[in-house]
Amino acid sequence: MNQVTVVGIGPGGRDQMTIKAWQTLEQSEVIVGYTVYVELIKELLPEKEYRTTPMRREEDRCRMAFEEARKGRRVAMVCSGDGGVYGMSGLMLTLGTEYPDISVEMVPGVTAALAGGALLGAPLVHDFAVISLSDLLTPWETIEKRLRCAAMADFAICIYNPASKKRADYLYRACMILLETVEPERLCGLVYQIGREKEQWEVLTLNELKDRAADMFTTVFIGNSHTKEIGGKMVTPRGYGAEKGDEHGTILPAAAGLSL
Repeated sequence: MNQVTVVGIGPGGRDQMTIKAWQTLEQSEVIVGYTVYVELIKELLPEKEYRTTPMRREEDRCRMAFEEARKGRRVAMVCSGDGGVYGMSGLMLTLGTEYPDISVEMVPGVTAALAGGALLGAPLVHDFAVISLSDLLTPWETIEKRLRCAAMADFAICIYNPASKKRADYLYRACMILLETVEPERLCGLVYQIGREKEQWEVLTLNELKDRAADMFTTVFIGNSHTKEIGGKMVTPRGYGAEKGDEHGTILPAAAGLSL
């Protein structure tokens, strides 16, 4: 059976791509993807054949991959981060029912929540929610509800797609929604251009965050009520004894059932 492999290429450069992802790309004859992401791969594998579509042509992109695979060619559909996190995996599997002669496989990648969290320290060690502010496919009213519910549940929150040219004030609007429930001093983090040449990050408060500029290459982190700053990094405690002041670092009963 012919096959298309959805490959998560991670947040940026080659060094943050998994070994399996890299091997899959090396073995592929045709690489399909969104123009911006394909340009990243072209620099690394210029000899491959590439097929691209711009934003909002996702269905065409998927069908392009299936048609190439139908010719018996080894095809990779690339996604930034992980294909299963705001990526193409779901649409590929859905459209795949129209191509019963072609299997769809997934190769996971490092999503921005993990790569950005590593730069900031440990903001997502406990329960967290990931929310995209893009209202291209999700109504803003639904996004508002998810922000409010995550804040009320005291989740740490990771925000994808916080702003764009057409949505310049969306991060501000999200912060104002969170401030209905969350104190202005809540610890937050911003990461720009993860894994790329202009990568940078900062730790700040929610009140400061609302006035920061952001774009589609920015990932935002809002800590929960227990998140603290240690050595300039964000740390969300999980409940270990050392985090609660136990000098021996033993796990307290409340955390005893947690897996490592």
